[in-house]
Amino acid sequence: MKIDSDKYGSFNKSLRDAAPYMGLGLQLAATIVIMILIGDWIDGKLGYKYTFTIIFAFVGIGAGMYNLIRTINVIEKRKVENEKK
Repeated sequence: MKIDSDKYGSFNKSLRDAAPYMGLGLQLAATIVIMILIGDWIDGKLGYKYTFTIIFAFVGIGAGMYNLIRTINVIEKRKVENEKK
């Protein structure tokens, strides 16, 4: 069975364009969750209620957003460089 490349060409191009962005949401969520778990662990060890959990949640949000923006900028820069070639 032969696959019609014209029929799937635009779909494949769309997937190639979207692929670098697909894992970014998971990376952001994982960073936040891991930081919250670390904060909760520290709270448990030191006997605080939610102090370090909240602090580390904000650190996780900041670090996750920084990584998200940095990664998007790198991907866009590569995309522009590839279009110039």
